[in-house]
Amino acid sequence: MATQAHSLSYAGCNFLRQRLVLSTLSGRPVKIRKIRARDDNPGLRDFEASFIRLLDKITNGSRIEINQTGTTLYYQPGLLYGGSVEHDCNVLRSIGYYLESLLCLAPFMKHPLRIVLRGVTNDQVDPSVDVLKATALPLLKQFGIDGESFELKVVRRGMPPGGGGEVLFSCPVRKVLKPVQLTDPGKIKRIRGIAYSVRVSPQMANRIVDSARSILNKFIPDIYIYTDHMKGVNSGKSPGFGLSLVAETTNGTFLSAELASNPQGQGAAVLPEDLGRNCAKLLLEEIYRGGCVDSTNQSLALLLMTLGQQDVSKVLLGPLSPYT
Repeated sequence: MATQAHSLSYAGCNFLRQRLVLSTLSGRPVKIRKIRARDDNPGLRDFEASFIRLLDKITNGSRIEINQTGTTLYYQPGLLYGGSVEHDCNVLRSIGYYLESLLCLAPFMKHPLRIVLRGVTNDQVDPSVDVLKATALPLLKQFGIDGESFELKVVRRGMPPGGGGEVLFSCPVRKVLKPVQLTDPGKIKRIRGIAYSVRVSPQMANRIVDSARSILNKFIPDIYIYTDHMKGVNSGKSPGFGLSLVAETTNGTFLSAELASNPQGQGAAVLPEDLGRNCAKLLLEEIYRGGCVDSTNQSLALLLMTLGQQDVSKVLLGPLSPYT
């Protein structure tokens, strides 16, 4: 226990992922106390425990100690090892929750990371796999993280509460990041999107597309929204539908917005027309906020700037999101 004297100490369950990710990158042990200590159900939640297990799989020699009630966590990071990994994510949070942190760690592995994640691909809380694929991957490419093995692929879709989705993520190793100068977002030149539906009528996706276009057509003609209706095994275990939209600017900046239907048996039923219109309005809101990085990827951009050379990179951001 003598080694714990040198560890960084935090209290509370906020920013658990960032603390563990930064601890892993810097090699400093962390101790987090009072995790939901006053809650009726104290300690780490299942999805957080699943995240810690994922970190354990991609590192070599990590030491993790959790007390009996789960309110105190000691994490001594090992070496980022990488390789081929499979992980079953907890269905309380989507795969995006785990993937956001993997995007920060993947370039710095010893071996190229190739990971299969199973669980919920689209929900209302975390960024979906579609949005991360359309916005976070081009951002990483700006920093020089690119190659043939750099991909994010949705093999199966899974909606909450059942899950059943599957995602393949592979990333090459990069020891040095390129500095970036993202100070001019440019003007919007095209809008792309995916309207997906699983275990409901395929017509749902078409209705979403029509209603989203009814708003966006007033601003720009170059709009294409793909419909993605997965059947059988690939459609997961629960019904649902949703839309993710991405606006691309003349300077290669991507801004995104997304909405998903309420999980089966929770809340009122959502009409696909309303969902399409609301998502289009969210995209317009995101464009109004401006910046060269959208609000989901602000923290990723800032982290990659920190890990690059000092005082060289510049990024223009819109208003900071609460998470950032």
